[in-house]
Amino acid sequence: MSKSDERKDFVFKITVIGDGGVGKTSLIKKYTKGSFKKEYIKTLGAQFSKYDEKIEDSAVKLFFWDIAGQAEFSFMRPTFYKGSKAAIIVFSHASKEIDNSFEHISEWHEDIKKYCGNIPIVLFGNKIDLVNNEELDDSKVKDIVEKRDFLGYYKTSAKTGNGVYKAFQAIIKDLYEKYKDQ
Repeated sequence: MSKSDERKDFVFKITVIGDGGVGKTSLIKKYTKGSFKKEYIKTLGAQFSKYDEKIEDSAVKLFFWDIAGQAEFSFMRPTFYKGSKAAIIVFSHASKEIDNSFEHISEWHEDIKKYCGNIPIVLFGNKIDLVNNEELDDSKVKDIVEKRDFLGYYKTSAKTGNGVYKAFQAIIKDLYEKYKDQ
């Protein structure tokens, strides 16, 4: 068996960041367990979820690090970011939250760049189940994705599952492609 035919296994740490209450934990649970809980429980510091996936013949072990978005946990973040191979920045489309969570995307991006370097980043616009699709103006979002060179932007709903699988797969497949020949 040649070296290129050998099966490779991968371990990827993916940091999930964004303001408190935008649905980071719910998105991870929807993707890894298929479940959704309506009640909000604040993440204290960070928590991680492990998920195993198979891509081609490779076993891919994913660790999603759900980082608390509240300001009182900011001093802990640099430690939690260490070793991240990719990041997901989440903002909320819900009318009460969109202005703040959208405005903070740049800050989250700068934080990731400062502590993780130039890793792939995707943007999730969550809670699309709470807005009318015709009311969504994606022009600002597309501008920030282009300006900041994000891998992509995905509209998601942790509650309904809409867009969740596709969004997570985008970052996972990008990582796999990036590392499979190394």
